[in-house]
Amino acid sequence: MTAAAARMPRAVLAVLAGALLGGCISLAPEYERPALPVADRYPPPPSLPASAPLAPAAAASAAAGRAAVDIPWQQFFGDERLKSLIALALQNNRDLRVAVANIEQARAVYQIRRADQVPNINLGVTGNRLTNADGGITASYVAGLSLASFELDFFGRVKSLSDAALELYLASEEARRSAQITLIASVANAYYSVLADNEQLALAIRTSQTREVSLQLTQLKFDNGVASELDIAQARSLVEGARVAQAALARMRAQDENALVLLVGAPVKLDLAPDAGLVGTQVGPDLPAGLPSELLTHRPDIRQAEQQLRAANANIGAARAAFFPRISLTASAGFASGDLLGLFDSGTLAWSFTGQLLQPIFDGGRNQANLDAARAAREIGVAQYEKSIQTAFREVADALAARAMLGQQLDAQRAQAQAEELRFRLAELRYRNGVTSFLDVLDAQRSLFTTQLATVQVQLSKIQNEVTLYKVLGGGWTEPVAQ
Repeated sequence: MTAAAARMPRAVLAVLAGALLGGCISLAPEYERPALPVADRYPPPPSLPASAPLAPAAAASAAAGRAAVDIPWQQFFGDERLKSLIALALQNNRDLRVAVANIEQARAVYQIRRADQVPNINLGVTGNRLTNADGGITASYVAGLSLASFELDFFGRVKSLSDAALELYLASEEARRSAQITLIASVANAYYSVLADNEQLALAIRTSQTREVSLQLTQLKFDNGVASELDIAQARSLVEGARVAQAALARMRAQDENALVLLVGAPVKLDLAPDAGLVGTQVGPDLPAGLPSELLTHRPDIRQAEQQLRAANANIGAARAAFFPRISLTASAGFASGDLLGLFDSGTLAWSFTGQLLQPIFDGGRNQANLDAARAAREIGVAQYEKSIQTAFREVADALAARAMLGQQLDAQRAQAQAEELRFRLAELRYRNGVTSFLDVLDAQRSLFTTQLATVQVQLSKIQNEVTLYKVLGGGWTEPVAQ
């Protein structure tokens, strides 16, 4: 072996080092964030005529509060039972487990792509025995290090693929945060639905009992010739109507509890008192709306869409690099001998080095089609990113509009329920004094029950809208700051 030949492995190492340290040219287009496809302000909330003014104090407190993204869910929700359910759901919910597993999968894919940027060196031992035509045997044994076909990434193809995998990995993390936000809001809304069902069921039971008493009194009057058979039929109809509502509400509560169990991912025993409901429920502090541009950093689903857009942008670089020459190296260094026992003797050192350059000439339009597909994927990513912003804008605007009106709607609904309750008492008093017919009492009973149920439903809508506003403003994925 000549001195020049002995120095060849050093030359090979020098080439590899230069390839690794010299960097590469990126052919990916420079990323530019698309312009905000929504207005720079949320639309003003609806308002009632001057005869029913808005409450300025509530609006002022909402404008001065902490942003939703800065309030961990442990601090936003005050109900200890609800917080324990949310914590249990974060441990057991299967959809969240899938999101976490997707992160691990994306991380592994990124590591695979990243490994393509460095040489893959293996240690191997091979032996070969060949029988010649004259019956002789030729043997060869090789042991040493080998470098598989390693691409010198002068045009950034491998780097672009690695960048795309990194962006998809980051997108999977944002998807997990988005899934957590959705899960927390879903558990809260399901829990409040169960409370509303429980309250409405208790109301239906009380109404049924009241109507049973009314039916008994009507039957007594009928026996004494004071009431008619029509009065009996009408009173019995109201009793059966209350039983129908009671059965329907019991079914709704059972189904909502089942939905809560599915979200939590484990058996749940709420042990609610018979009269437990939404009365006095306070979800969390008033939240400022902020600006639409803040959603870009506050909403994980928007950040996920942007990371996917960045990945599509990087794939264009890889598709462009496919048009340029691809240079790959294959090398090995070790020991070679025709005798296994003398494999590591002096003078058996051997090495090989192969360089290959491939320039696409004719591929039937494959590379151009890949580039066109990558560009189309970027356009799809832009559209999806813009739609995610528009969807977030609409969700926040809807929640703000609901917040502006649901409070007044609840006040009006409560006032109506109080008026219906007074109407029922007066109608019953007038009937007992013979001033009016029993039909007025029955109509007042029916209206009172309907209004009371509607009051609970409006209160539920108001509470769930507070949860929704917290969610759509990006709250729910930050952890509490240690004190």
